[in-house]
Amino acid sequence: MLRPKLPDAPLAPTAHLITSALPAERHGAAVCACQHAPVASGRRPVAPYVGIGVGAVAAVLVVGVVLTALLATVAITAVSVSIAALVLRSLLSSARTR
Repeated sequence: MLRPKLPDAPLAPTAHLITSALPAERHGAAVCACQHAPVASGRRPVAPYVGIGVGAVAAVLVVGVVLTALLATVAITAVSVSIAALVLRSLLSSARTR
C-alpha cells in the first residue's frame, strides 16, 4: 500500500545505418553514423558486493597481522636460543680451562 512504484525502464533507441552515396561504396559494409546509447539492463545493487569486499579486506588484514606476529615470535625465539647457546658455550668452555 505504501510501497513506491518504480518507473518503467525507457526503451533503448534504435540504431540507424547510413550507407555511402557513392555507387562503388554501396556494396561495402554499412557505416553507422549514430551514437549508441547504453542499453538499460536490470542492474543489481552494489551494496552486497561492497560488503563482500570489506569482509575480504578485513580477512586479508587479519591474516597478515597473524602471520606477522608469528614471524616476529619465531625471530625472537631464534635470537633467544642463540643467546642461550652462546652463554652455555661460554660457561662450558671456561669450566674446561680451569
